[in-house]
Amino acid sequence: MSVTSASMTAEAPAGVRRPRDDDPVWRWVAFGPALLLMLAMGTLPLINLVFTSFHDVAWSGGTAQWTFRGLDHYGELSSDPLVSAGVVNTIVFALGAVVGQLVLGFVLALLVSRIDRGQVLFRAVFILPILIPGIVIGAIWKLMLNFDFGLINQAIGLLGIGPHDWLGDAGTALLSVIVVDIWHWTPFCFLLFLAGIESLPGDVFEASRIDGASPWQEFWLITVPLMIPTIAVTFAFRLVLAFKVFDEVYLLTGGGPGTATEVISFTLYQRFFTEDRVGYGAAISVAVIFFICLLLVAGLSMRRLGRAQ
Repeated sequence: MSVTSASMTAEAPAGVRRPRDDDPVWRWVAFGPALLLMLAMGTLPLINLVFTSFHDVAWSGGTAQWTFRGLDHYGELSSDPLVSAGVVNTIVFALGAVVGQLVLGFVLALLVSRIDRGQVLFRAVFILPILIPGIVIGAIWKLMLNFDFGLINQAIGLLGIGPHDWLGDAGTALLSVIVVDIWHWTPFCFLLFLAGIESLPGDVFEASRIDGASPWQEFWLITVPLMIPTIAVTFAFRLVLAFKVFDEVYLLTGGGPGTATEVISFTLYQRFFTEDRVGYGAAISVAVIFFICLLLVAGLSMRRLGRAQ
């Protein structure tokens, strides 16, 4: 027996209990401090946020003056026009952008999965948008959508169509932001869907071809049902992130024109930082966090439903 093997099998000194990997006590001793630290980092800011939402905070002489307001801030949410516009626009933005990303990402993943040569090149090209920083994306698309010299207006001008103020028109401003977000995040959906498609069992498709299934039947009756768990997880994850959109709205439109692109995260920014209403901004934050938690619960339910099927 080698020295290494002998040392591994050596018995522990008398009275000393060697920990085992499957010992629950040892697991809590090893991971308990890290778990408590993560819980503290996640819950303490939330507790402070909830506490702040019940107060007005004013600064005088370099110190914070706290005035208890109870539930007044939460009652104000329903009558705030910016909050109402932000909620509606956020829901429209999130659903429109995520559905567009899922459809385009799924189509691209199907096409790339059927290519025998050059998959690496297509993957590299398709994931480029997700690697670009948000500030750069805002600059690129603001130039492309510019009324005077934007590339979009120049392109439609070749078709005999007059220029349009995409970001300054209330009817197209939110749609323009949705298009930018679809361009930015479709690669994320594409990567998840491509990984899911490549992991599907090949024998099922071979059996369907032997049975004479058409390409449409193969897609609708085999590919889509098998991809439901991946679709559900991708949808839930992207929906939660879409509800937190801020940088694209801030860089492209600043919430305008009017409240056409006002989203809830931008409303929070205005109330909290621009107007210095810390307590009211905290109340909006708590409401947003509560809504996101509901989305997470819905996403987990969809994932379990997908597994059950």
